[in-house]
Amino acid sequence: MNETTSGRRMYFGVAGLIVCLDQITKALVDRYMSLYESRAVVDGLVKLTYVQNRGAAFGILSDADLPYQSWLFAVVSLLALGAIAAYAWKLPPGSRTPRLALALIMGGAVGNLLDRLRLGYVVDFVDVHWGVHHWPAFNVADSAISVGVALLLLDILRHPQGEARTEASPAGPGE
Repeated sequence: MNETTSGRRMYFGVAGLIVCLDQITKALVDRYMSLYESRAVVDGLVKLTYVQNRGAAFGILSDADLPYQSWLFAVVSLLALGAIAAYAWKLPPGSRTPRLALALIMGGAVGNLLDRLRLGYVVDFVDVHWGVHHWPAFNVADSAISVGVALLLLDILRHPQGEARTEASPAGPGE
């Protein structure tokens, strides 16, 4: 087995782990909580609140009531997954950070896609708030997607287009 194949397996493993963690946590919330029920985790900061997101990320368009809305979001997710997979496949083996980022994004996208196909909505439950400021509820898949996007942005800032990636070697001056 060459380095490329073993490297790809590791990233598929990361994506698979995200899907598993996401689906397990959603199943636990569905089993042990009622819809809209909240339980404080850290008073004044984090609650578990069971919601069903029929929209896109962060509840965008959840009240739109578009025809075939769930299927529309599922198709968009599938197209995005295809584009991400194609891009990840073409990355050189030394591109560890972007590959990890794309694995996190893919795992998160698959986790939410499974909900849409199976339930017609995405189960969200992490509810973060600070005083009057409130973030839309999210889940493990959303967290993985957000971390993946942040890693991609950091990698782009560290390696502007055209600059060689040498992640296997020690950092040079100025890095």
